[in-house]
Parts: sequence; structure tokens; C-alpha cells
Amino acid sequence: MSTKSVLICIAIAAALFFGWKLTSSSAYESAEYTVLEKSDAYEIREYPDLMLAATNMKADRQREDGSFMRLFRYISGDNDNSQKVAMTTPVFMESESNRTDGQMGFVLPAEVASSRVPEPNSERVEIKKRAGGLFAVIRFNGRMNRESVESAEASLREWIASKGLVAAEQFESAGYDPPWTPGRFRRNEVLIRLLPTAEATVQQSESVEIDKTTELKLAEQTK
Repeated sequence: MSTKSVLICIAIAAALFFGWKLTSSSAYESAEYTVLEKSDAYEIREYPDLMLAATNMKADRQREDGSFMRLFRYISGDNDNSQKVAMTTPVFMESESNRTDGQMGFVLPAEVASSRVPEPNSERVEIKKRAGGLFAVIRFNGRMNRESVESAEASLREWIASKGLVAAEQFESAGYDPPWTPGRFRRNEVLIRLLPTAEATVQQSESVEIDKTTELKLAEQTK
């Protein structure tokens, strides 16, 4: 291979790499949080309140969902102000329960959330607040599907129980990457809210040694 061909190959590879980086999760504003405790793939995080554009994930009779595109149309200007809203990470997905359908939510950029949030034109899109608090989180890569999410949830609940903490019944999954991101580079997460109960505080102090910052944060939420 000639020197010119080598240089062309290098230039193409560099263009592909930087093109992927510009469209990867690192190119977007991400929801803020504070890590209070970390152990391998597990974390305890404190999130502030977040504003989401959300829609249900219940499939129609043709077994089509369309939730992502409904939200994408909203941030592309399908709102009462015809305003384009920047894409952010992660995309939150709430699990379906006996009481509620599952939901998908785009985090609104901080600048938009702190001003007038444009109202959706679609009746199937709503603006809602995701209440802040403490969450146990597990991070994993690969493709996010039912099996991988259920496995991650089970592992996370075991970790929460081993620390004497009390977990909410519902969980969320979160995806950070566009569809073309290779599986090994994808960032996926399962999040479970930690309940601020007196029972949790007793379990922490009597049965396990837990990070004091987490213990104090949980105690604060009981007041």
C-alpha cells in the first residue's frame, strides 16, 4: 500500500471516529447528579428535580410504540412555540406496572427547564417533574433489551438488600447512546429509588456498615 493510500485510510478512520464522538452521548448535555457512594458497577446517586418531556410506551394494535419519535418531534419543534429543544442524555424509561403504563422521558436542558417550557402539541406528550432523591444505580454495556434490564434489576436489588437499604417497587432504565453506538461502548443503567424511611435508617445502623453520607441523606428525607 502506498504512502498516499495509508494517509487516506488514516484520514477516513479519523473522520469516522470524530463523527461518532460528535454524535455519541458525550456530545449532549447530561442530567446532573452527585455520586455519594460507588462500588464496582454500582452507585448511590443524589439527583435534583428534573423536568421531562414524557410519553407512554404502550404499543398499539399493530404492536408499534412510537414513543421515541413522539418525543423527538416535540424537541424538533412540535410544540406551542415551534421551539427546537436540544437533545440530552439519558433517555429515561419507567417500567410498566399493574397500575400504570410504562413511560419514556427526555430530560429537558437546564436552560429550558428554568424558563418557559414549550407545551407539546401532541396530547400523548406531557411535561412532568421527575422528583429528585437518592437512587441506587447499576451500569452495564451491550444492547438494552428485556433480558439485560431484568438481569441488571435483579443484581441491583440484591446489592441494595445487602446494604440494608429499602428500595422502591418501580425501577427505571436509562440509555445514553444513539442506536449506531457499538454494544461494547454503550452506556446503559437501571435506577431504583431508595425510600427515605425510618425502617431503612434502623437497618443501616444495626445490620451493615454504610457510607455515612448516604445515611445522612436518607435521614434528612425522613424529616
